[in-house]
Order: sequence, then C-alpha cells, then structure tokens
Amino acid sequence: MIELFELNDKKKSLDELTAYVWSKWGTTSNFSFYQDCMLHSLTKSSDVPKFYFAADGEKVVGCFALLRSELVSRQDLTPWFACLFVEEEYRGHSLGAKFLQYAAEEAKKFGYEKLYLSTSLENYYEKYNWEYMADCNYFNGEKTKVYGKEL
Repeated sequence: MIELFELNDKKKSLDELTAYVWSKWGTTSNFSFYQDCMLHSLTKSSDVPKFYFAADGEKVVGCFALLRSELVSRQDLTPWFACLFVEEEYRGHSLGAKFLQYAAEEAKKFGYEKLYLSTSLENYYEKYNWEYMADCNYFNGEKTKVYGKEL
C-alpha cells in the first residue's frame, strides 16, 4: 500500500528525503540548495513551502512540492506545484494524478485559489484540467510553459 506523507511528518528522514529529491532534480553542484530549501520547509506553518513523498513500505517511490516560487521569470505567481517525480515501475497507476489532486487540496486548504506549474511536458497536465497560460523563461534563459489550475 502506498503511503503519502509530508516531510514534516518524517523530519528524522530529512537527509534521506533530501537526497531522494536531489537525485531526481539536482545537479552535481546544487545539493546544498535542495538541502537548505527542504530544511527551511520544516515548520508547523499551514502554508508553503512543503515537500511530499509517496512510499511503498520503506521505499520512496515519488515526490512533489508546493513552493512559493519556481525558478522562472513569473515571480508574480504563487504557489507552484514542483518537483513531480514517480519511479518508473510505479507509473501508470495514477500516482501522479493522486499527487496533483492532493497538491490542489493542500493549496486550497492553505487559502490559495489557483496553483501553477512550469513544464516542458506535452499533453500530461492537460489530462488533469490544467490550463496552459503562457511561455516564460527559467533562470538560465531556457523557455518553459506555465500552466494554472483553479482550485
């Protein structure tokens, strides 16, 4: 059975969970970025940033985050759905859809009316009623698409 949990619920696993997210999204030079970001998300605050995980027993099989900002030029938008990853052997079982639904529920609980994401994927988020808004730029100048979803 897959368990969904927030990093705050497993603070003792901070190092292991940071390494997991970094292994999916990081580079050789930015582990400390992920470590600092995740460390400072450990509050009792009912707001973002928050990091979430799915585990099958002791094995972490996926993650996502709700962040105040994404590393894109649209700093006027918040909060952001980010860091979505599902292990290959767990894909095709609606875990990504569950993450998206849970993120929307959490963001709404925090008082937000809309949630945003940036992606280069084609035809994934549209299946879950996310609406393409515009193109924008990552911090490194690369283009990305911005999507939004009313909560």
